[in-house]
Parts: sequence; C-alpha cells; structure tokens
Amino acid sequence: MKTLFVKDYEQKRDWYVIDAAGKPLGRVAAKAAAVVRGKNKATYTPNQAMGDFVVIINADKVVVTGNKNDDMLYRHYTGFVGGLREYSFAKLLERKPTEPLARTIYGMLPNGRLGRKMFESVKIYAGSDYPQKAQNPKPLEV
Repeated sequence: MKTLFVKDYEQKRDWYVIDAAGKPLGRVAAKAAAVVRGKNKATYTPNQAMGDFVVIINADKVVVTGNKNDDMLYRHYTGFVGGLREYSFAKLLERKPTEPLARTIYGMLPNGRLGRKMFESVKIYAGSDYPQKAQNPKPLEV
C-alpha cells in the first residue's frame, strides 16, 4: 500500500471554537492540541502541520482542581543573575489571563519549528468576543 502525503494546497483546514468557561485546564488544552496537530483527521501525518484552527474563548474562566490554584508554579527566567521569577496559577491568571492555557497547549505540541508553526493555529482570548467570526467556526465540545 502506498503512503499518501497531502500537499499544503490540497488540505482543508476548518475552524473550531472552544468555550473554556468552567472547564478543566488540561482537558481544554488536550482537545485543542489534538485538533491543532490534526489527529482528528484520517490523513494525519506526524511530520506535517495539517491540523485545524482553534479559537479558545473565556480563557480567564478556566478552572483547575484541588490546590493547584495556589500550588502550581510557573517559572520564568529573565536572563539576569537571580532573575528566576515564579508565579502561582492564580497570580498568572490575574496578570495574563491567556498565558496558562497557552503554555499548556504549547507544551503538548512537538518541539522545534513544527510545533511553533502548529501553535500559530491557536487563537486564545480572555473574553467571549473574538475577531474570527467571519470564518464561521464550529463549536467543539470538551
């Protein structure tokens, strides 16, 4: 049997919208990463960026279970001596509401330029309004 490779101009990329309000962080991120990678398609190939576009709204209303709100730490190094900064999930959500979801999805994608290209297909917004309404995104349940 011959392996079929889909060319960039042959593939059809759909738009999906996920409402993250009140849903667990990991479940939303796992669903979005799978769709962005193209694992929901029959023509899935791990070495091609052929997934669909995902718009995530209400990212500021995502929840985590247990004590992760205060115990889960995000680290950032400024590049200077003694410049390691730590933020809890609650503090990071307060400062940058889309950052926890973006970091989680980015960590579920492949490392390298392929993963960076796939991550461009993810659009994350803190509120319920988003500018991609002209693409008529289909709702995706988590």
